[in-house]
Amino acid sequence: MTRTYAALAAAAVVGLLGGTAIYILTQGQDDAFAGCRAGQVGGGDIGGPFTLVDGTGAEVTEKEVLAKPALVYFGYTFCPDVCPLDNARNAEAVDILEEQGLDVTPVFITIDPARDTPEVVADFAANLHPKMIALTGSEEQVKAASQAYKTYYRKQEGDPEFYLMDHSTFTYLMLPGTGFADFFKREETADKMAERVACFMANAPQGQQN
Repeated sequence: MTRTYAALAAAAVVGLLGGTAIYILTQGQDDAFAGCRAGQVGGGDIGGPFTLVDGTGAEVTEKEVLAKPALVYFGYTFCPDVCPLDNARNAEAVDILEEQGLDVTPVFITIDPARDTPEVVADFAANLHPKMIALTGSEEQVKAASQAYKTYYRKQEGDPEFYLMDHSTFTYLMLPGTGFADFFKREETADKMAERVACFMANAPQGQQN
């Protein structure tokens, strides 16, 4: 990653974290997940309806994709380092949770639909985890999903084919019935992520754990 790209990415993360905090202030003392959170944010207006395209070329909605607890990440397959590392970490967390009998779906949503065709995202997912769902779509569909999750992305100037994308790097925990539960930063390890996800699932309302 170049110094310019690193600086832009860092600025994007800082800016988005401030914006995210505005949207996800805690619900108060009756928050069932208070003991699971790493900070003072969680719950709130993150996520929502979307229609995207999966690796087979079929259109899917959030109801199909998020039918189980899910770790949702927005990135792109041409990303030189951040996205592969983050999604590998998410996949590792899913494996740790599976060893505990907990079923969690890793989800990857591209912010670069021009290059990330259904075939490309399908290969990306297959190389990372057999349970991973990778999604693309039209520019409009991807933008709508990104806006629903309050994520940031921007195409860098330069080579029209081998360009980079600035983007936020949070992973979002989504629970059936509950919706957005919390987010994870890049520095969170797979073990810590799995520990917190297990906590959220254990404290979810009856019938919403899976």
